Amino acid sequence: MTGCSTSKKTNAKSNPLNGTWIPVKQEMGGTSFPKTIFEKQQLIIFDSTYTLTAESIDKGVVRYKDNKMDIYGREGVNTGKHFTAIYKYENEELSICYNLKGDGYPEVYETKGKPMYFLSVFKKNFK
Repeated sequence: MTGCSTSKKTNAKSNPLNGTWIPVKQEMGGTSFPKTIFEKQQLIIFDSTYTLTAESIDKGVVRYKDNKMDIYGREGVNTGKHFTAIYKYENEELSICYNLKGDGYPEVYETKGKPMYFLSVFKKNFK
């Protein structure tokens, strides 16, 4: 019986990305977006699933390995798509740099000169 409770605690600690995230900065192809574009967006991560609320709602599966993400759209406008990304969690911020082509992982958190790269920086919503 204690095993169930222990695995849940371990599971929550093993993924510090679990929670609701609010974007504080976004850019694509080297151009920063004004806050009005993303102020109502949120990303919810729970282990291997995500829900992104933006202009519509996207849901899917995310896999992590070595600070890389593979994102698979299952519901919404990105159904059937596979995106690759790199991520880092530091100073209370989660930075994700996506390659919307999905043909390789970004090497840096920079979108300038890369029209299909999208960078979003999030802060956790503790409400």
